[in-house]
Amino acid sequence: MTDVSENDTNWYREDAATLGDRLVIARETAGLSQVDLAAQLGVKVTTLDAWENDHREPRANRLQMLTGLLGVSLGWLLTGVGEGPDGDDDVTPIPTDIAALLADLRTLRTTIVQSSIRLGQLEKRLRKAIKDS
Repeated sequence: MTDVSENDTNWYREDAATLGDRLVIARETAGLSQVDLAAQLGVKVTTLDAWENDHREPRANRLQMLTGLLGVSLGWLLTGVGEGPDGDDDVTPIPTDIAALLADLRTLRTTIVQSSIRLGQLEKRLRKAIKDS
């Protein structure tokens, strides 16, 4: 018989994982709480929780943001195939200088995604201000 605490720590199985399961494992691997990730995505914690529990699915723009923030590929997040949170996608190890460039690229991609969201928010406020004036 399996101990309950063992089930709590070994709940993740790649062959049975859902999008929500992969989202949880990627978030935890990135060291983020639900509150932190929800704030970075600009969504409510209840929305993120619904994604993680497979009650709802994120829209395409949020999926793209998640990949940048969590450092995983879109393919892995959706299907479990590709670069996961440990960076292992069953390919030859990447030389250190290239890995550093890839890390910089991920950081830049995250910044661009966050800037794009901010731009959309400002545009929405501007349109509302124009409409109200």
